[in-house]
Amino acid sequence: MYEALTIVWRTVIAILSIFVVTKLLGKRQVSQLSLFEYITGISIGALTAYISLNLNAKWYLGIIAILVWVVLSLGIEYLQLKSKRARTFIDGKATVLVKDGKILEDNLKTERLSTDELMESLRKNKAFKLADVEFAIMEPSGDINVLLKKETMPLTPKHLGIKVAPEQEPQCVIMDGQILDESLRTVGLTREWLNTELNKQGLLLNNVLLAQVDAYNQLYIDTYDDKISVPLPQSKAQLYAELKKCEADLEMYSLTSSNQSAKQMYEEVSIQLNQIIQDLKPILTR
Repeated sequence: MYEALTIVWRTVIAILSIFVVTKLLGKRQVSQLSLFEYITGISIGALTAYISLNLNAKWYLGIIAILVWVVLSLGIEYLQLKSKRARTFIDGKATVLVKDGKILEDNLKTERLSTDELMESLRKNKAFKLADVEFAIMEPSGDINVLLKKETMPLTPKHLGIKVAPEQEPQCVIMDGQILDESLRTVGLTREWLNTELNKQGLLLNNVLLAQVDAYNQLYIDTYDDKISVPLPQSKAQLYAELKKCEADLEMYSLTSSNQSAKQMYEEVSIQLNQIIQDLKPILTR
């Protein structure tokens, strides 16, 4: 019984230690770890097991060993931040695998990568034809990044010369039925505004699973009950339609008016309104 309790409290100490170490070393997935970071992770895991299960050893010696690994790892990370030569020595260099649609076989052999593995990585990057690839490179992390040839890249508004509105990240203002006041403050809104919008939809706060506000203060709501249909925001579409209606009315008044000064005024205002609509179109029609 005593040994069991000893293992319990030593395990708790080991878990707390590993939690602190993880916080210190930062957030990275296994695929993003450098070779030294990978070795550090394995070593710290082994030391954690040592603290938990080796009852004949002094537990604080394991903690000291973990601290040494952490300090050493943080020191090497700092050195890598300050020195390009240190980064290259520890993490290695990126390797070009495809250039101008041609596979560089020698570099594949250097990275011990088969042709099947290369083609799989290209497909993950939406490049199903080798001829479409301008450039492919293996990063020191092991990830393979691909640059498609210009003629095979997807069209974007920039290619077509179309102006689009700038994008900003939406803010979650309700999550699991709880209002997130900090997110509301970020977008300059209040609980009163949020409650008013919920009332317009006929919804209660505890019925809402998630609610987001975009850069134009449009509220998107997802409810716990999937049978409840929440209409998508239409304020921008309505504004665009009303502006187009005003433009059409001005053009009609211009054509039907017998007063020359009024006719000229209608034409000028219609042209100005048309320019405003063109400027707002990227925002109102997205």
